Amino acid sequence: MELEGSWWKGQLAADIHQALRYKELKLPSYKGQSPQLNLRRYFADLIAIVSNRFKLCPTARHLAVYLLDLFMDRYDISIQQLHIVALSCLLLASKFEDKEDRVPKLDQLNSLGCMTNMNLVLTKQNLLHMELLLLETFEWNLCLPTPAHFIDYYLSIAVHDTDLHDGWPMICLEKTKIYMAKYADYFLEVSLQDHMFLNYIPSLVAAACVAASRIILRLTPSWPTRLHRLTVYSWDILVPCIERLLIAHDNDVKEANKHKSQLSHAATPCLFPQSPAPPQAHIQQHMPHFLHSQHQLQFHHQPAPQLPSCQQIVTTAHTSAFPLQTCSSGLTSGIQARAHIQTAASVSIAAVPIEVKPCIGVSYNRNFPVNGHYSCITQCFER
Repeated sequence: MELEGSWWKGQLAADIHQALRYKELKLPSYKGQSPQLNLRRYFADLIAIVSNRFKLCPTARHLAVYLLDLFMDRYDISIQQLHIVALSCLLLASKFEDKEDRVPKLDQLNSLGCMTNMNLVLTKQNLLHMELLLLETFEWNLCLPTPAHFIDYYLSIAVHDTDLHDGWPMICLEKTKIYMAKYADYFLEVSLQDHMFLNYIPSLVAAACVAASRIILRLTPSWPTRLHRLTVYSWDILVPCIERLLIAHDNDVKEANKHKSQLSHAATPCLFPQSPAPPQAHIQQHMPHFLHSQHQLQFHHQPAPQLPSCQQIVTTAHTSAFPLQTCSSGLTSGIQARAHIQTAASVSIAAVPIEVKPCIGVSYNRNFPVNGHYSCITQCFER
């Protein structure tokens, strides 16, 4: 679904938006019932790392994660094979969304650290089998809108010279647009980390990302009439999704401040040093009990803009290696779907008993202060 250039600036922008809104109403249902749900965060980060390495477009990255979510929701998949499934989803999404010269090659995928550390090797044959299985699972329809497909259209009018910053007129409109785009991209990446955002349709998530960015930047009104008309979403409809985004933002800020204080404490000379904490203690609490190894996979969110009054480092770290045996060169036996559906392409995916639990522990608070002054506000403009 590669769209020509900046489609949101053309004469057909409204028609394309309307077509995307129509398609999102027919998206496959997501139940969140995968036995490997607690590994979703890791594989979403893996897709983000690989897509950034090959400079794939955001729509390809978001489509790849969405394909992985739908596929995991339908099948019991072994941990080893999840790496191959995730990379196959990214490969399909990049072929569908991005330019041909950016699509990763087979040897490039095999050279990835996650593959070499687990002794996994992709062959042309088993990669084609996996792609065929994915296409048959989605009935050969990859035209699946994600929030990344809507965000640019909404950002086109997200900032206007009639907006106020802390009740004062803005001096630099272009500077405001730059920060708005950066924060919208940040919140867009936040939405990839939690499968609970799949409970909202993509256009609503994109609109909520814009609204959350306006709140962080202290622009008033938080949801102007022009955005209401363009998105056809009222403020009340957006509030639950905005709250989730702002809670995740607060958690990132707290984690960044904690990390900063630890670095400051480590740099301060101490006459009576204490025994240091284990270097991976802050990582282990986010990982399943069997994901402990020497290899680490680190993924940094698209950083929120660094601003004078609110320094923030948005970082998530994960341990990536699993204590599994070497993967065989071929994927031979058949897949067993939860509904006992046999597909033409056969791949060996073994059921693994894993406790199902949310990938992100975010307490949902309906009393989050989105209607008043936000607690962690970024002062990015000088009046």
